[in-house]
Amino acid sequence: MKNLAAFFALTINFFAKVLHIKPQFLKFLLVGGLNTLVGYGFFAFFVFLGFGDILAPFFANFLGVLFNFKSYGYLVFKNTNNRLIFKFFAVYAIVYISNVSGLILFAKAGLENRYLSGLILVIPLALLAYYLNSTYVFKQRGI
Repeated sequence: MKNLAAFFALTINFFAKVLHIKPQFLKFLLVGGLNTLVGYGFFAFFVFLGFGDILAPFFANFLGVLFNFKSYGYLVFKNTNNRLIFKFFAVYAIVYISNVSGLILFAKAGLENRYLSGLILVIPLALLAYYLNSTYVFKQRGI
């Protein structure tokens, strides 16, 4: 298992150098992909159970945020402090409000295609989420 962890660390460091980004940010993006799959899995599970259009996304988002808190905390920021969950929820709220605001602004500017608007917002929202999480939630002292 240590060999696999070392291999992943070397791979992350290699691609971070090639892309000229911090290894931690690359991990954040990769774990974000995992979190997206898990969140959609929760959503599909609740739809399968017949939870409907309000409860299925509600429970999927709630469980998704809990999973994301643990995965980002452990895999990206090496922090397992559960007391940070409230700050993490606050970051999610800020990113959510930013997402909705961006969609509204694009619509008012004439870009009605929500798929395209959402796609345009992916990178800025990922940058915002990384910044807020690394600065306010999982900040590392002495760095």
